[in-house]
Amino acid sequence: MDPILLVALVVGIALIVVIVLRTRLDAFAGLLIASVVVGLIAGQSLPGIVGSIKTGFGNTLASIGIVIGLGVAIGKILEVSGAAQAIAVAFLRLFGKGREPWAMTSIGALISIPVFCDSGYVIMNPLARAIAKVKQYGYATLGIALAGGMVITHHFVPPTPGPLGVAGILGVSVGSVIITGLVFTVFMIPVVTLYAKWIGPKVENEVSEEVQQAVYGNVRTDRTAVAAGSGGGSSGAAIDLEAVSAPTGELAESAPAGAAPHRVGAVVGLLPLIIPILLIVMNTVVTAIDMGAQGTAVAADYEPSTWAGAFVFIGDPVIALLIGLVLAVYLLLPRWTPRKKSHQWLGDAAADAGLILLITGAGGGLGQVLRDTGIGDALAAAIGDLPLPSFLLPFLIASIVRVAQGSGTVSMITAASVTVPVMATIGLDPLVAVMACVAGAMVCSYYNDSYFWVVTRFLGLDGTAALKAHSGLTTVMWAASIPMLFVMSLIVG
Repeated sequence: MDPILLVALVVGIALIVVIVLRTRLDAFAGLLIASVVVGLIAGQSLPGIVGSIKTGFGNTLASIGIVIGLGVAIGKILEVSGAAQAIAVAFLRLFGKGREPWAMTSIGALISIPVFCDSGYVIMNPLARAIAKVKQYGYATLGIALAGGMVITHHFVPPTPGPLGVAGILGVSVGSVIITGLVFTVFMIPVVTLYAKWIGPKVENEVSEEVQQAVYGNVRTDRTAVAAGSGGGSSGAAIDLEAVSAPTGELAESAPAGAAPHRVGAVVGLLPLIIPILLIVMNTVVTAIDMGAQGTAVAADYEPSTWAGAFVFIGDPVIALLIGLVLAVYLLLPRWTPRKKSHQWLGDAAADAGLILLITGAGGGLGQVLRDTGIGDALAAAIGDLPLPSFLLPFLIASIVRVAQGSGTVSMITAASVTVPVMATIGLDPLVAVMACVAGAMVCSYYNDSYFWVVTRFLGLDGTAALKAHSGLTTVMWAASIPMLFVMSLIVG
């Protein structure tokens, strides 16, 4: 590989990390600056650099921007309506007494598909506290399981913004990523739950006195003997799940005088989430069948037949998530919800999505610069000579960037941007590349990750105990994804 091109790539990635960690600029500016510097070092003309950034930015957002905005909006309505809590309570009842850690991991995995980890954990944490208070043990186990469950689908399953952005950059259908991500989720849930049940009792005594007082009503130091769901304590007591399932906050405060408390059933609460996913998956299946019937091997050459056209239309991620948003607003919010309040919540969701859209688009711009400068082809040639599985390129890039700067989304987008120019040359299947990007970004969530602080503050853990509980969990998940990626690369490749 030409040393100049290698220097350009290394400097570009290092710039992103340094700008995010050491300056007042954010990841969006960092990605754009890195794109310019990479182009300059690689010898690209000034107009060419600007053109590459604009082309990559526009192409990426054209494919995925609307979907990210709609997905964030659905998550906001699930949050404020109380649907997220209702779904969680239903899962606890489904799993039954003694299996609370499994239920909490599954709850976290489900809720985190449309809702950001940080806010999702805040919403669901009272449920873990309510269970631990009745049982008088196991809060650390339940809190760790909940946190890990949210990490799984936050990384693996769209419409979470990270995998959505990676799918857009790498040109993979969202339906394929959803199906594959759900398969990875099934295998990852036991990893999270078993780790939580192992490490929870070891750090239970490290929970701060303030949190112990808030959860248990007293401060004790003998809770290491058992984990939640393993028996002991007052496990026979009834848990008042209804008390933690009623919505609070803005929705409750906006209720008119005399209005009955608003509650959303779990089945109804799931509809805005499940229906779009089913429609997108249906689109993927119908397209595959129709392409096979037509004998079309290249997706770019595919034109839906008459019978498949309607399915492809409503299963397009934009239309499917638009349907989900309409369902969320009109099924989950009570009729007395003021129009201004609904508009405010959707506006808040748009604000949340804004920076993600900019980061995703900037990542697409960086990828285009890497293509146009020839860095992608040179990197591919160099990697092709290494005796390593091809999926390790995006996996390791995402891991390095994640450890350095903390953001999973930025790590995924950076890895995808570097990978997209070299996929064909190194023989890396695009779907495998997507999963490698999102899995690599799970590694070692610690002090530079906002979610680390949310989880550890709510758990009342500091120092080594916090690192064991959350950093250890995410690192174990990262390691567990490697054999899954290897098997997938053998099957798909």
